[in-house]
Amino acid sequence: MSDALREVREQISIANRMLANEGILDAFGHVSMRHPTNPERFFISRHRAPKLVDPSDVLEFTLDAKPVVPTELRLYGEMVIHSCIYEARPDVNAVCHHHAPTILPYCISGMELKPIYHLGAAMGAHVPFWDSRDDFGNTALVVIKPEEGRSLAKALGKDWTVLMRRHGATVAGTDIQQLVFRTIYTCKNAELQSQAHAHGNVGALTPEEAEKARAYNLRPGPMQRAWDYWIRRLEEAEALVAAAHGAKPSAAKGATKAKAASKKSSSRGAKSARAPKRRTR
Repeated sequence: MSDALREVREQISIANRMLANEGILDAFGHVSMRHPTNPERFFISRHRAPKLVDPSDVLEFTLDAKPVVPTELRLYGEMVIHSCIYEARPDVNAVCHHHAPTILPYCISGMELKPIYHLGAAMGAHVPFWDSRDDFGNTALVVIKPEEGRSLAKALGKDWTVLMRRHGATVAGTDIQQLVFRTIYTCKNAELQSQAHAHGNVGALTPEEAEKARAYNLRPGPMQRAWDYWIRRLEEAEALVAAAHGAKPSAAKGATKAKAASKKSSSRGAKSARAPKRRTR
C-alpha cells in the first residue's frame, strides 16, 4: 500500500472519531474521501460506528458503490450518498453524512438554516432541502438506491450542505480538513440559530458577509488551528478511555501522522479542489 493511501485511511479514521468526539456522529453516520489519484474511486469505512473506525476498516470503492476488492465484511447501506455526490461534483473530495441533534430540528421543521455568525458561514450562503417524498413517496428514510443518491446530489447542486427532511444532513468539502471544519461549524451555527430564535430575533449574515466570512475562515491557517484543537480533544478523550482499560489510546498512536497529513492537505489548498478530469457517466 502506498504512503498516500495509508494517509487517506488514517485521515478517514481520525475524521470519523473526531466528529464522534464532537457530538456530530453517534452510532450512525459516516465520512468518506475520494481517491487521491483516481477520481473514479473513493474510500469509506466498513459498517462500523464512527467512534470505532480504525484505518484497517477503510475500504476502496468505485463510483457504483462497489468494493474494488470483493469482501464479506458488512458495508454501509447508504454509500450511494457518497458515490453519487462524487459522480456529480468533481470538486468534492470528502463527504460526511450525519444526524446531529442540533441539525435535526431544521430537518423536521423545514426552517431555513442560515449563516448567523462568521464561523457558521463555512456552511455556504445557501443550504437547500431534499425531501425523499418528492421523488420516491413513502420510504424507510434511508438513501440506499442509486436513483435516491442521484436525487440527493441534484438537490445539493453547487452548494456544500444539504438538509434531508426528517433524516439528517450531508456535507461536502474539497478535502477532509475542510469537510470536518464545515460539518462542525454548521452544527454550531444551527445550535446558535435555535437559541437566537428562542429570543425572538435571528439576524443572519448578508450574502456578501457570508461569502467573505466563508473565504476567510476556510483558509489553511484557521482550518489547521481548529484541526489541531479537535485532534487534542480526541487524544485526551481516548487517553482517558485507554487508561481506564490499561490500553494504548488509538488517537495518540495516530495523531502525529494525522497532524502531518492535515498540514500537507492544507498546503495543497486549491489543488485539492481541482480534481482530475474523469469520464462523464
